[in-house]
Amino acid sequence: MPKLNEIADNDGARNKFKRIGRGIGSGKGKTGGRGVKGQKARTGVRLNGFEGGQLPIYRRMPKRGFVNPFRKEYAPLNVGALDKAIEEGRIAADQPIDEAALKAAGLVSSAPRFAGVRLLAKGAISRAVAITVTGASAAAVAAVQAAGGTVTVLNPPAEAAAEG
Repeated sequence: MPKLNEIADNDGARNKFKRIGRGIGSGKGKTGGRGVKGQKARTGVRLNGFEGGQLPIYRRMPKRGFVNPFRKEYAPLNVGALDKAIEEGRIAADQPIDEAALKAAGLVSSAPRFAGVRLLAKGAISRAVAITVTGASAAAVAAVQAAGGTVTVLNPPAEAAAEG
């Protein structure tokens, strides 16, 4: 059994790295293994997707579908997370809860890409709350109402507004 101070690599197990760009006698001097001239010989090369003048594949492939530039994205809020925040004392259940109070309590992100808060039904709520949000799922509204609370939706969907 060898001692710790006698352990060594096998011969040829590790190659000493070659220091490039250190003079012509090193074998990797002058151009440093980069060939000669042109964009690829320099730092900061930006050739991702470039195919030598041929039309790149990402331009040859057909585009599919439609991306709506006016799509609204909402910050999600689950009723379980709301209930947990009330238990921890981060938000008061006896006061009306609006989006500003939710942001102040750190329950929803105040990122500018969000057009409001959407209440979702993941989890359970055990106390009556009066909450005002931009949107809410039908299951979340039912869960809050089952606990004795109310949900006010600021801009209900068009089909729901047409029915009621």
